[in-house]
Amino acid sequence: MAGWDSVEGLITKQQIQLLEEGYVPAAVEEAVEEARRRLAARASEDEIWAPFYTLPMRPDFPFVEPSGLAAIKALRNGRSRVFALNLNDDELYDRTYGAWLGRCVGCALGKPVEAWMGPRDGRQSWQQQKDYLTGISPDEWPIHDYFPGRSPKTDKPLPCSASHRENIAFMETDDDIRYAVLGQHILRTYGHDFRSTHVAHAWMDRLPYWHVCTAETQAYRNIVARYDWFRNPPGDRAAEFDEKTNWHWITHHFHPYREWIGAQIRVDSYGYATPGNPERAAEYAWRDARISHTKNGIYGAMFCAAMIAAAFATNDPMQVVEAGLAEIPVTSRLYSEMRQVIDICARHGNDFEKFERVIEDIYALLGHYSPVHTNNNAGLCVAAVLLSGGDFHRGITFAVMGGWDTDCNGATVGSIVGAMTGARRAPGNWTKPLNDTLMSLIADYHPIAISECARRSVEIARKLA
Repeated sequence: MAGWDSVEGLITKQQIQLLEEGYVPAAVEEAVEEARRRLAARASEDEIWAPFYTLPMRPDFPFVEPSGLAAIKALRNGRSRVFALNLNDDELYDRTYGAWLGRCVGCALGKPVEAWMGPRDGRQSWQQQKDYLTGISPDEWPIHDYFPGRSPKTDKPLPCSASHRENIAFMETDDDIRYAVLGQHILRTYGHDFRSTHVAHAWMDRLPYWHVCTAETQAYRNIVARYDWFRNPPGDRAAEFDEKTNWHWITHHFHPYREWIGAQIRVDSYGYATPGNPERAAEYAWRDARISHTKNGIYGAMFCAAMIAAAFATNDPMQVVEAGLAEIPVTSRLYSEMRQVIDICARHGNDFEKFERVIEDIYALLGHYSPVHTNNNAGLCVAAVLLSGGDFHRGITFAVMGGWDTDCNGATVGSIVGAMTGARRAPGNWTKPLNDTLMSLIADYHPIAISECARRSVEIARKLA
């Protein structure tokens, strides 16, 4: 079963990943050389990857980054809280519908420029967007509408034509949307007690292999290769399967993407299901994220789910961000780097008009990561929330203008500002073009009204409460 990349490509990315995690550089280099020798000798997969499992950590590495839930909770800052949720049924529905609309709008806005993740011709991804739009008119920047399909700056139209300004009539299928749908399906099917094996089974049951990327591809591949419980619903044996499943092997074997953004984009429905309760949202996110990610890949999922849950109960952007940070280890790279992003935003007065300078500073801080890593994209999400002041338009446009993984960040921030704003106050120029329609390619959700997704989320939230 083919993976996301060639074995040589996986080994190269594994070297980068191990160095980021704090392993001794000389030992990493020696392991990489040995893995390549074994690959050339046509060794088995297990033999090729074996040198990566016994490496020493740098004694001066300043971070402690567990992947287990109990260990994560033990290293939090002690400020985890549950907000008072003073919303009647109509208000909760409006906030939830706003969150779903925000996710769809942000995803649709970022989708056509997602391919501009890395630098090109000396221009960063956010600068490529600016060039494209100002080539049409200086008034196109900052972003004020969906991307036009063409610009004088390029002889090729943008991809994802169903999300172009000229064509948009619904939310087209996208992984950022499919995972939100799957999260809702899992909660509707298994309720509060869903397990990691339920998440994995939902993938096998409803998510074709060619619909997944990077970390999810490798985890999917590893589950199919080693386990047969995915063939039938786990049922009452889910807890047993959770204990017997070697999640460490699944998230490490031929898998260098374990701290990339995939888990962070999968957790919105857990925030929708736990409005005002960031801690519970984070735990749900952990159950999902652990099947494909480790360390900061898991923390990003918990962080974003918690922010979404908090956004239902407070309109203060800093409270939202702090609620997210309260659910991850203070000893992690993600926590440290998000604190530095907060400082960057404060240095510029949390002023949206200074967004380009904020973006430049975030690139200087976090630009060493892959454009689809958790940490740098989470940094853009934090800045988007803070500089938005809770405003829907500012939140989603900053998230996309920041570059890197544009549709992922637009969707995550869209959930947050959408929950803060509510559907009734969300700008019609962004929401109306979608015609309340989602095409997900997921059974029972294709096509479906976005408002129906919101109604189902409210039903889940009331049951879980």
